[in-house]
Amino acid sequence: MSPQAVRNFAIFSVLLILIDLYAYKGVNVAMENHSIVLRRIVRFLYWTISISILGMLAWTILSMQGAQTRRDHSHVFSLVAIFLLFFLPKLIIVVFHGLDDLLHAGRWVWSKLLPGPSDGSGETLNRANFLSQLGLVLATVPFAGVLYGVTKGRHRFNVARIPVRSAGIPEAFNGLRIVQISDMHLGSYGDDTSIVQKGVDLINAEKPDLILFTGDLVNDYADEAEKFVPILSRLEAPMGKFSILGNHDYSDYVKWDSTSAKSENLEKLKRLQEEMGFTLLLDRNVSLEKGGEHIGLIGVQNWGRRFQQYGDLAKALRGSEHHPYRILMSHDPTHWEEQVMGTGVDLTLSGHTHGAQFGVRVNGRTYSPAQWVYRHWAGEYRENGQTLYVNRGFGFIGFPGRVGMPPEITVFDLQVA
Repeated sequence: MSPQAVRNFAIFSVLLILIDLYAYKGVNVAMENHSIVLRRIVRFLYWTISISILGMLAWTILSMQGAQTRRDHSHVFSLVAIFLLFFLPKLIIVVFHGLDDLLHAGRWVWSKLLPGPSDGSGETLNRANFLSQLGLVLATVPFAGVLYGVTKGRHRFNVARIPVRSAGIPEAFNGLRIVQISDMHLGSYGDDTSIVQKGVDLINAEKPDLILFTGDLVNDYADEAEKFVPILSRLEAPMGKFSILGNHDYSDYVKWDSTSAKSENLEKLKRLQEEMGFTLLLDRNVSLEKGGEHIGLIGVQNWGRRFQQYGDLAKALRGSEHHPYRILMSHDPTHWEEQVMGTGVDLTLSGHTHGAQFGVRVNGRTYSPAQWVYRHWAGEYRENGQTLYVNRGFGFIGFPGRVGMPPEITVFDLQVA
């Protein structure tokens, strides 16, 4: 562990302890009218959990090298879930107790500036602790949300059915059913294969003609995909299964002993995709035939505004211009606004954002932190005759759950306009 990492962890730990202390003060104020026995139980549980989480964080930081050797970070993601489960409620308590303290301070200042008549009782200014009590109640909301996200939300798939109407679609392709999946991140599941199996069953139940996977099969290592090969091989589509690579598939985010080892990892990932029955489209296109008519399917390597720019769109498009309708698979949606717009590609399928794995629906509209980062972050967008669809992702990374942003299987129904 480098000296800089030690300093960073020390600063982070101090901040956590300060938040813990102030949040506990807020809990104490909110519970001041309860029995001493209950308050002692709460104090014991509060500090037992807080100290345990801090200890687990320290252990995780120290054992990260071991995690890289095992090529398994699922236990780290589990710690992230535990941390958020208890940390987010503390933030709510801190905010509301802080407002309570400000109100109390304001009342104290007001009483000093404009003192009222003394009644001789000697009583001090009563504390208005309503806000602290409200914060304690509202703290249950993020706790319940995170708990739901990691226990239920991450495997409650949303099958989104999207009609695609265009005069360019050949008559023979009218009613063609395409399933798009994206961002599996197989390394996040550890030894649990049940969620992927459930997704495969849902996809096959849709009886798709074509299955398109738009990148990020793994987090970093090809090994992560090995145990899922038999499951993903069962995906069925008579017109084929096609895929591209996402930013994580290149394994740029971990240290390798040599460039050859990194290259071997990528080649292994390509072989595993082939074993699953997927045809990788890396800066190239194929012609799909049905009833004597054709459409173009194009796949480009990862290209993102803030991420790797490996893709060569001009190369990928070359030779596809004669098709009356073209579908492009490009992992990062920023590619659409930066390069794809103006090319005449009819439908672009992307993923990458995960919808931040978090969303809140208000008045029929979903809000997510993803929209602070991406202009096009989930769902369908149309501009100048071209369409982009951003899949919300099949899996997860970092936080091992989904809250208000379920994993998505997208089913496109091509319709002649």
